[in-house]
Amino acid sequence: MNPTAIDTDERPFVLVWELTRACELTCKHCRADAQPERHPDELTTAEGKALLDEARRFGENQLVVLSGGDPLARDDTVDLVHYGADRGLLMTLTPSGTASLTPDRVDALADAGARRMALSIDGGTRAAHDEFRGEPGSFDSTIQAAEAARDAGLPLQINTTVCAETVDELPAIRDLVADLGAVLWSVFFLVPVGRGAVLDSVDPETAEDVMAWLAEVESAEAFGIKTTEAPHYRRVALQQRRDDGTGDAADAIGRRTGITAGDGFAFVSHVGEVFPSGFLPESAGNVRERSLVELYRESDLFTALRDTDALRGKCGACEFREICGGSRSRAYATTGDPLESDPLCAYVPEGYDGPLPNAPEPAPSD
Repeated sequence: MNPTAIDTDERPFVLVWELTRACELTCKHCRADAQPERHPDELTTAEGKALLDEARRFGENQLVVLSGGDPLARDDTVDLVHYGADRGLLMTLTPSGTASLTPDRVDALADAGARRMALSIDGGTRAAHDEFRGEPGSFDSTIQAAEAARDAGLPLQINTTVCAETVDELPAIRDLVADLGAVLWSVFFLVPVGRGAVLDSVDPETAEDVMAWLAEVESAEAFGIKTTEAPHYRRVALQQRRDDGTGDAADAIGRRTGITAGDGFAFVSHVGEVFPSGFLPESAGNVRERSLVELYRESDLFTALRDTDALRGKCGACEFREICGGSRSRAYATTGDPLESDPLCAYVPEGYDGPLPNAPEPAPSD
């Protein structure tokens, strides 16, 4: 299913359910600030199945991502994958790269009907990845799980965080993505929330250079590339096509080619709160009290985020706002207003003379 084929006023392209915040890892960037133990108020198995029933109301082939923490910290995850798949949902998950992610568990997920597994690689070497993930052996466990997914016929996605600490690792990670036979590389540009608030983001000019490089990689490699919390990648790729004569960026103005927080994307927390994104922790309500479908379609928060005419600052003035719109999560994290401009974007719309957002401040050194 392509984002262009759905009405994002009616349904999300991606629905993420954070099964738990429990995780063995202590990753530096963790949005969830994951904990060793499960929270006592997590949605139960029965509540989770009711949530999946509700997700099916969005329509056929709704994409559901089971995330965490580590979704495999729950003992009912395989059952939930099977339940969702049996009801026609496209069930995927993002387990943590730990020793518990054995080939047998990967096989069980594939047999239950999982459609894709996403694993995180944040360093091109064992040492770099394990340092960022806070767990010796995480790199080896991740590679073993990736190979097990390939053997089980389970399509593989690789997730990578871009920040000052990891940006130089990207070429080596690109090679790993290719070697592992991944179908998609999801490149996440840091939003300063959770533990990630103490990390240094890349500056807007570096982000622009990375996105231009990613567009070149996507043209050269068999795997696809998508960015998370960096929708201006779509603007960069279109401008690159215009400049090299392979397309006209103006042709795409007003044509939806992706999703942003609350607009094609929804996130249900481990305790049932419904957020526009896991990186935009402002709740529209709780699934224990209100319908998920109703919250997505009708809540003031979600409907405001889908109105590109409501954007402020240079994002509101930008001719690319319909295909980009900026990261609403980063705007919220840095200004407290999800409709403000994204400070990571270097582009200034022609003729715009209003205030420019400040890039995120570097984290203080010890």
